[in-house]
Amino acid sequence: MKQIQKKNSVKTFGCRLNLLESELIEQSLGFSEKNILVVNTCAVTNEAEKQAKQYIRKISKDNPDLKIVATGCSVQTRPEEWSKMPEVYKIFGNTEKLKVETWKNLNNNRSAFTDIMKETESNPFFVPGFKERTRAFLQIQQGCDHRCTFCIIPFGRGNSRSVDINSIIKNAQKLIDYGHKEIVLTGVDITSWGKDLQNNPSLGFLVKNILKKVIGLKRLRLSSIDPAEIDYDLMDALSSEDKLMPHLHLSIQHGNDLILKRMKRRHLARDVERFVEQARKNRPGIVIGADLISGFPTETEEAHKSTLKLIRNLEICWGHIFPFSPRTGTSASKMPQIDIKVRKKRAKELRIECKKISSRWKKNQIGSFANVLMESENQGHCEHFSNVKSNVKLSKGSIHKLKITKIDNDYLVGNL
Repeated sequence: MKQIQKKNSVKTFGCRLNLLESELIEQSLGFSEKNILVVNTCAVTNEAEKQAKQYIRKISKDNPDLKIVATGCSVQTRPEEWSKMPEVYKIFGNTEKLKVETWKNLNNNRSAFTDIMKETESNPFFVPGFKERTRAFLQIQQGCDHRCTFCIIPFGRGNSRSVDINSIIKNAQKLIDYGHKEIVLTGVDITSWGKDLQNNPSLGFLVKNILKKVIGLKRLRLSSIDPAEIDYDLMDALSSEDKLMPHLHLSIQHGNDLILKRMKRRHLARDVERFVEQARKNRPGIVIGADLISGFPTETEEAHKSTLKLIRNLEICWGHIFPFSPRTGTSASKMPQIDIKVRKKRAKELRIECKKISSRWKKNQIGSFANVLMESENQGHCEHFSNVKSNVKLSKGSIHKLKITKIDNDYLVGNL
């Protein structure tokens, strides 16, 4: 019989915020009994939920004495379903999973949940170390106030709550003191940070304060941001702060205005173009990534071509692209669906378009210099978030200026 190691562990599905929270759970598990496996689930698609359940069934079959605890967004949105799984020992909501007391008192309850929609505070938790990572993720907010028709996440995370600026700066300084060179600001909708705080400060205001007050910070990066409106403090920071990386990942989702309206997005294609134009004006050479969905309900071939056009116009290098997956409980799941083969075909076309732009950008880097944060002795990420290989061994966690000499598959290759 196949056995996993007999110790506390966490299996994570989903986003960076889940990864960050899993680190916290692993720390908390030190207080509890042993032989516990926590599965931190994702609810972004039905497939993500299916994968987590398949994993649980398999690991339970191979390890019948293992106590499996399920938590995360899928559990939060569908607790009754998860509680019926015979392989699951206990289930916890997204609020409860972040409390040390939950893991200290595992034997007390079969499940623990609060109404996530009534949560008004974002727990400013701190994770000091990140296994196998030189970049550190720092949560600045939680939840989302928007109700995109394809998305179930607000019902798993609640409404938007900001971490106060003093806690963010304090935790950022701790991460640097622990030896991290780069911090990535993360959350469910980080662009909304500050809207529930006094004086409604902006994300750009927070970025400027972090760069000013955190001693020893070498690089600051943002996770996915919403291009619905231009944050002029953020644009100013792009222009004046070299430590803010020249790479933005935008939650665009589509290039057709009618589809964007049916998604209940807050922007149109021209708003994204205006945002990117301003970003490139303030930071020449900035690289753009994007989240994009193909085959959204009612998408015509013409609408699909609008997204291809937007990719070309914005020169999107890094595309996080996936075919639409109807999520139970969302209004988009009730709309007229596009055939799955068409969705996948269109997703492939979007990926090919991004690949062309990425390949062209990489070729243009040959002969230039890149500052690379080494994530192993031979590989790291440059400022623009491209993977870079080094021809010589360098210490993990160090930053080196490398001259780019060639391309090896998807990697830039550099020498000292």
